[in-house]
Order: sequence, then structure tokens, then C-alpha cells
Amino acid sequence: MQQGDTISAIATPRGEGGIGIVRISGEHAIDVAAAIFRAAGGRSLKGLDSHCALYGRIFDEKGRVVDEAIALLMRTPHSYTAEDVVELQCHGGMLPLRKVLSLTWQHGARPAERGEFTKRAFLNGRLDLSQAQAVMDIIEARTDASLTMAAGHLTGHFSKGIHDMRHDILGMIAHIEAAIDFPEDEVDDVLTYDIQEKVVEIRNKISGMLKTAHAGRILRDGLMTAIIGKPNVGKSSLLNSLLREERAIVTEIPGTTRDSIEEYADVGGIPLRIIDTAGIRSTDDVVERIGVEKARTYADKAALVLALFDASRPLSHEDEEILTLGRQHDAILLLNKCDLAMVTTPQLLAAHAPQQTIIPISTHTGAGFSQLVECIRSRVYDGAAAGDEGDFVTDARQAEILRQADAHLEASLRTIEADMGLDFISIDLRSAWEKLGELTGETVGEDIINEIFSKFCIGK
Repeated sequence: MQQGDTISAIATPRGEGGIGIVRISGEHAIDVAAAIFRAAGGRSLKGLDSHCALYGRIFDEKGRVVDEAIALLMRTPHSYTAEDVVELQCHGGMLPLRKVLSLTWQHGARPAERGEFTKRAFLNGRLDLSQAQAVMDIIEARTDASLTMAAGHLTGHFSKGIHDMRHDILGMIAHIEAAIDFPEDEVDDVLTYDIQEKVVEIRNKISGMLKTAHAGRILRDGLMTAIIGKPNVGKSSLLNSLLREERAIVTEIPGTTRDSIEEYADVGGIPLRIIDTAGIRSTDDVVERIGVEKARTYADKAALVLALFDASRPLSHEDEEILTLGRQHDAILLLNKCDLAMVTTPQLLAAHAPQQTIIPISTHTGAGFSQLVECIRSRVYDGAAAGDEGDFVTDARQAEILRQADAHLEASLRTIEADMGLDFISIDLRSAWEKLGELTGETVGEDIINEIFSKFCIGK
């Protein structure tokens, strides 16, 4: 179905580039494009077949050439929005793109809202809600694992599991209603036993999906990671090693890092939002003291804390404070400079922190980094199967819906045990069926849909 009005927006990022695209979608998209675009060979855009392109020029209202362009036509329903779509591929400067966009508005289009193209794809049945959300996840993916997860959702792996569960629940509801309509068959006991088995099976599937929520959220949003330690233990060197570039200044002068440096790093497929903090120590320097306080604050906020110690020196009072912070946050303890003669050994450090993971590393030689990567991956995946990211739960909303659906299924089992009758079992099952439909958008309210798409960028 067409959404009534025609929308347009710049669909490429801001800035200068070789190509910039103005996207037009809606019932009058072809008319709008034809009003400002003229093909070099004189062919009519309106008579062009779907998925064909024409080279030509964009003209303003006074007949002046604005830019060269290629017009790509996609007719309904074979387009991203399942509506008529024209993409005008111009040069990638903001001035010509804004001019072309303004011309589309003068000829009947209106500015697209955030995520409106993808919202139309959802409303027109081309994508379900989970697939639509995956569009932005693909755009924002920072690692291969993040991209695999988003692509799995976009291609329907996650949705298929939800559809299968809803299909099974609907089948149970149909059997219950048939038994209610034909009570003379007296199949209640057999039917309730079969329902119990199927409900338990579906709950096990939901439980397995919920186990992926922790990893899915991190792959989507990144894991906030704080590097803490006293001055000159190698925190900035560790950041540079994880980033595989010289991002932070490294010197032998204590206190070089006074403020916090934040960067994203791909560590074994996990997007880490790494914060390199100021060295924690007592200091009379006002600026450095502010940095030390910020370091403690970041350690409190971080989901992963990497506490760094110098293996070539004995533990100091400052190290004791780091150990205390590490115990509070279940930090991974990294014993740096293990390529030098070790004064502080893993065994000595373990005596102070017997419950924590200790990994000897060298930011100079790279020793221990593979073990660190595997330790981080183990914490993130936490039982979820690496390689199955396409089926992962990606955000808190999806996880909460699954928990609520599971609660309705659990209620149906309690209803069966209480021998309350088929009608009451059907109510609980239908509630679970409707709740799962919120994941694919089949039973979701308009306010939720608007909220989800408002987080998209304009042009997508």
C-alpha cells in the first residue's frame, strides 16, 4: 500500500564525497523526480521500467542546471519501502544535494521524518519489526560479530524463531477451542498433557534466547571498559595495543594521562568502549587530581574493568588501592611487563586477589593478549554460542518481551496443574502469543512503533 504522501531526504552521510543520493518515495515519487530531472537522451522517466537507470541533469525552477545525476527507478512493490522509489545519484557535496532536495519539496514531496523510509517498509509488510530494527544495527555495527548479529536479524533468522513459537502456541489454542466446541469427545486429559509438553518446549527455547541477551546487547551497544592502574604501569600502551594504533601518548613520565581517553576497539569481535583513565595516585596537581577522581568514577560505571600492574616492580600502596577497586568490580588483573624480570609474580598477585582472573601480559611483545581476548569473549558470551549471533536477543526491549511471554506460559502450566479448565489455559496461551507478536510488530501499538523509528537517522 502507498502511504498517501510522498517523502524525500538525503540518504547519504553529511560531508563531501563522490556521490550523494536524494531518495524519494511514495505515490508521486516518479512525478516529483520527473519534474526536476531530464534524461540526456530525452527518454521519459515515467516510461522507464523498474530497476533501470537514466543519466541526465537536474534543473531548477528557472531552467538552470543544478547538477549531473543518475536517476534510479524502483517501482512498487519491488523497492525498499515497497512504494514507488526514485534515487537521484548526484555529486556528494552538501550544497547541490540540499538544492536538489529543496526542489523535490517544491514539486510535491515533503521532508521525511527519522526512519520513515524503513517505517514504510515495515507498514507495507516488506520487513517485520525485528528486521526493521536490524537496519540501524547494520549501519552502526562496529565488529564482524556485531554485523553478523544484525544481518541475521535483517534476513529473518531471529524472526523465524519467534514465528515458529507463535505458530505452535496458536496450534494449541486451536486444539483447545475445538475441544471446547466438542466436549463429548472427552479428550481433556490427553490434550492438557500434550499442551504441557509443548509449553515446556517453548519455554526452553525462550530460556535459550534470553541467555544470549547479555552478549547481544554488548555486540550492539559495545562494552564499557575502564583501564585503571597507578601511573606509568602501561595503561596507555594497553589502549594503543587494543586499538592497534598510537592513540594515547606514552612516556616514562608519571601522570602523562590527566584526562580520560575514550575509543572503540574490536577485541575478538567484541566492541569495547575503552576508557583509558588517569593513573590513580595521591597528587597535589589540581588537574591530575580531577583526572584521578574521574578514573574512580569510570571504574564504578564500567561493565568491564582491566586493572593493570607492573610486574617489574613490587606492589605499592597505590597498587593496594587498585586491588581494592578491582575486587569491587570483579576486574581482570593484568600483570604488565612480563617480558622483564618479574618482581611481582602471578602467584604473589593471586595471594592478594585469590578469586580474580590474573593474566601476565606485555604491551611491548604482545604476550598474553590472546589469553586476554579469550577471557573477555568468555565473559561476554557467558554460555551463548559464538557463531549463532544471528539468533541473539539484541536489546532490553526484546528481552523484556520474552520474559513476559515466558511468564504467561508459566501461568498456563499453573492453570493446568490447578485443573481450572481449558478456557483459562487458552487465555494464558493467547496472552503469550500476543506478547511474542510485539517482537515482530504483529501485535505492537503505534506508540511503540513511533518510538522505535524515531531513533533512526533521517534518510533511512
